[in-house]
Amino acid sequence: MFVTSAFAEETAPAAGAAGDTHSGTSVPAEAHAAFPPFDPSTFPSQLLWLAITFGLFYLFLKRVVMPRVGGIIDVRNDRITQDLDQAAKLKGEADAAVAAYEQELAEAKTKANAIGQQANDAAKAEAETARKKVEAALDAKLGEAEARISSIKANAMKEVGSIAEDTASAIVEALVGGKASKAEIAAAVKSVAR
Repeated sequence: MFVTSAFAEETAPAAGAAGDTHSGTSVPAEAHAAFPPFDPSTFPSQLLWLAITFGLFYLFLKRVVMPRVGGIIDVRNDRITQDLDQAAKLKGEADAAVAAYEQELAEAKTKANAIGQQANDAAKAEAETARKKVEAALDAKLGEAEARISSIKANAMKEVGSIAEDTASAIVEALVGGKASKAEIAAAVKSVAR
């Protein structure tokens, strides 16, 4: 162990007057010298050991540490390059999948629109056919109704003539007081009906 004289402990000899024992630290005169690392007389040896230590440390870094660090950096660069290549490959596959999905979606929309249009056209055609059937049935019923109306009208007109003749004969009897001939009344009703 390195102990400087400044830190050494000196004790007074035990033999003395009246058993005085004095213990303590005292600083010798050479302790006033400079601290050894700062002593200018030791600079050349310190510089020599500094150069040797620095040289050995430099060689250690150059031959051992730096190749390992360089190897680690190369491995990392290779791994990063591989990861980037794989990411680019996966991105390309994902883009292709998205494009295929979008194309299939567009085709599905086109098919759905075509199916919807076909269903719409079929429904329109079916509705048109049903409308034509209903119109034909209504036209047939209308024709039957018009035929019945015309037969009822013809029967009514026949009866109107006989009713008109009866009414005219009753009016003539009431006004004139006598009976008119049926032939004259029928001719008068026929002339008015035309």
